[in-house]
Parts: sequence; structure tokens; C-alpha cells
Amino acid sequence: MSAAFVACAVILLLTAGVLFIRIPVGLLPAVLGFAGYAFLDGFDNARTMLGNEVWATFSSTGLTVIPLFVLMGQATFHSGLCSRLYAAVAAWTGHRRGGIASATLLACGGFSAICGSNTATAATMSVVALPEMKKYGYEPIFAASTVAVGTTLGAIIPPSVVAIVLSVQTGLSTRKLFVGGILPGLALLALFVLTVILCARFKPGWAPAGGRRSNAERLGTLPGLLEAGLLFSLVVGGMAAGLFTPTEAGAAGSALAVILGFARRGLGLKGCIAAVRDTMHVSAMIFLLLAGANIFGKFIVISRVPFTLSESAVFSALPAPAVLLLVLAVFLVGGMFMDALALLLITLPVFSPLIAGLGYDPLWFCLVLMVVTTMGAVTPPVGASAFVTASLGRVPLEVLFRRILLFMPAFLICLALMVLFPDLILWLPGKVG
Repeated sequence: MSAAFVACAVILLLTAGVLFIRIPVGLLPAVLGFAGYAFLDGFDNARTMLGNEVWATFSSTGLTVIPLFVLMGQATFHSGLCSRLYAAVAAWTGHRRGGIASATLLACGGFSAICGSNTATAATMSVVALPEMKKYGYEPIFAASTVAVGTTLGAIIPPSVVAIVLSVQTGLSTRKLFVGGILPGLALLALFVLTVILCARFKPGWAPAGGRRSNAERLGTLPGLLEAGLLFSLVVGGMAAGLFTPTEAGAAGSALAVILGFARRGLGLKGCIAAVRDTMHVSAMIFLLLAGANIFGKFIVISRVPFTLSESAVFSALPAPAVLLLVLAVFLVGGMFMDALALLLITLPVFSPLIAGLGYDPLWFCLVLMVVTTMGAVTPPVGASAFVTASLGRVPLEVLFRRILLFMPAFLICLALMVLFPDLILWLPGKVG
């Protein structure tokens, strides 16, 4: 039995297990990767590999950046900063047709920039924004679809947990991945807002205009904007200027988030305990995913599947752009069935060598993948953000998925721009040392 056949069988088992059996996605790659490695290289070598990979993952000082950024996001969540951010943006833009929906998208982008979690943003913004849009007469399905797609920005706009994990897996600079996500994130946000404006124009009943706020009310919301701007400037600006390493930026951002929470009296002892507890849960999940992906990656390497794919691509008649599109299609379809982070961790060992062999820039490829796979958060059958929003908004999930299709052109246009103008996407990361 060839190594390639064993690898294909294990990959099929992994896919079936994730889709149909619902085995925890962090545990399944570890079990199947260990079994496949033992079959190809012997049980003793597999046992040694297992111990080395688990120890390397959980003892890595470089991974301390993950719980620090998660803590920053949880502190802002439990302190009510997101609510203040939304109120500020809505006060300045809500008087226009579709303005409340645009404010929701802007608030999602702002909160994502200091949180980095799709599901946390979905839960927060569903609670904060959906009642506000309902109050102004927004159609419930359109309101829920706006919140759902807005939450996907958390995987792209820095500081993104997905970018941190990609950095760990590929060896790329976390700082460059953070800075590189700024332009695609802003472009996607702008395209979402344009979609809302067009929908409001052709379907006025979906997004009526809200009331105009007085200048005094607008000025009163400015502290919410300043808090978010201060956090973003400290974390991303500090890293871009070379003042902080990613780990130091996470520590500084967490400290500032806690200080702001106490200063605004939104974060008490109970909130701190909840933030630490949720940080431990999320971080443990990510670490388990990383360990499982590393074990699975070792099996994929000894099976030589990545090298076989690379050689096949090099010697095939297909041009490099065609191979790239096929790979992106795999990630796009895979994102519909699996969590974006899990999909990236499992498939990167297979496709990274292939893309590198075709001459594409690894940093650019990771930035493209962040956009491709985040579409899975709002596409059936497993769209985590859509599930959260539908549940909290009390709207039918299948109807919500259909309405979200209106925002798919925004994703596709953003991807097309990234593919057509790679030098533009890499311009900002190129300015970072």
C-alpha cells in the first residue's frame, strides 16, 4: 500500500469525521495523524513524534501571543466597549437610508480590530445592533445578514487570531501579516457598505433612514470612538513602528483594555473573572487545534503528498494561475464545511509547498486565504457567524443564508483585486522591517 494512498484515505477519514461524526476538530487530526504516521514509519517513531509535537506546541513561548490577544478581546467584550463603539458610529451615520446598517458594519470592523474573533463579534453585535435596527424599522433578515457578514472582518483586520496562527504555522512575520491585513480588511468593509447602500436604494423597506442626532449627542459618543482608536493605534501602530513585538503588543493591548474597562466602570471583578475564563477556553481550543494540526502535518510530510502535488503541478500542462485558482476553490468549498482556522491548519501542510513551488509569495497567499476561508463563516452548511446571528436574532437560518448571498460579490471583488494586484497588497507589509 503506497504512502500516497494511505494519506488520501486518512484525509477522507478526517473530512468525514469533521462533517458527519462531529468529533472535536482539534482531536481528530491528532488521532488520524498519529495513526497514519505509525502505519508508515512504525509505532515507536510515531510515539516519539507525538511527544515532541505536543511538547513543542504547549511549551512554545511564541504562542503566548495568542492568549494575550484573546484576553484583550474578551476584556473589551465584557467591559461594554463594543456597545459604546456602536452607539458612536450609529450617531454619526444613522440618519441616512441604510445608515444604521452601515454603522453596524463599521462597528463590526472596529470591534473586530480589537477582538479578532468572528463568533465573539457575532454574539456582541447581534445583541447590540439587531434591537437598534429593529427599532428603526429594518427588515429582520437584512439586519441579521448585515451583522453576520460584518463579523467576518475579525479574521482579516488586525489583530487577527487567524493571522497569529498562520504566522506560527508558516514561520511568516506576525507583524507583516497584521499590517498586510489592513488594506484587504478595509477594502472588504468598503464593499460591504456599498452593498448596503445599493440594497437600501433598490429595497427601501429593508433599510429606512433613522433619526438625525443632535451635535451634542454626537459629541457625547466620541469617547467610544477614542477608546477603540487608542487600542488599535497602540497595538497595530506600535508593531508597525517597531516599538513592540507581537507578544508585547498583545500584553500592552490587554493591559490598556482592562484599564479602560475599569476607568469607564464597565469592567468589575465579575467581568474580569469572566474575561479570564473565556480567554482560557478559547486559548485551550486554539492550542489543541495547533497540536493536532502539527501532528497531522508531520504525517502529511512523510507521506510526501505535498511534494507529489508540487511535482504534478510543475510538470502538468496547467499554468500557475490555473493551479492557484484550483487551490483557492478547494479552500472556498472547504470553508463551507469547516471552521476557517481548523481548515487552514489542516490544509496548509499540503498546499503551502505547492504554492511556493509555483513562485507565489507566501505572505500574499496567506492574506488571500484569510479572505477566502472567512467566507465559510457565513456560508452553508457550517457558517458559525450565521448560526450565532440567526439564533440571537431569531430568524430562520436557511433564509438568512439566502440573504447573505447579496454580499458574496463583495467577497469575490475583494479576492479579484488581491489576485490582480498582489504588489499593492504587499506594499504595506514591505514597509515593515
